[in-house]
Amino acid sequence: MHASAEWIPADETLDRAAQMMRRLDVGALPIGNNDRLVGMLTDRDIVVKCIAIGHDPSKVRAGDLAEGTPRWVSDDADVREVLDLMERDQIKRLPVVDAKKRLVGMICESDIAKNLTDREIAQFVSAVSVPH
Repeated sequence: MHASAEWIPADETLDRAAQMMRRLDVGALPIGNNDRLVGMLTDRDIVVKCIAIGHDPSKVRAGDLAEGTPRWVSDDADVREVLDLMERDQIKRLPVVDAKKRLVGMICESDIAKNLTDREIAQFVSAVSVPH
């Protein structure tokens, strides 16, 4: 897990989100609203769901791109629970929250890869990859 993760407020603009991603050197941010997780925003979302269709990222809000029910894992979850959730829901990045539902970190594919055998990594990547 990457500790000290930050989230983007739901009412923040996508240009600010992109700047935050650059500063943190990440490709995704959890979207928060009143200290609650409401979704995930990726660099790809900004490009495909905003810029590529001619929208202005300084006018579109992060919360506008929050879709579906956000997935997260508890900070006391074991590795199998994390893998099962990421594989089942085809999630490549997963917020980690504590008992008070506060964001404490993020788990991404590279975190997973550091703790699995080559065979397990291949199975994981195959499971979370979404065909286009």
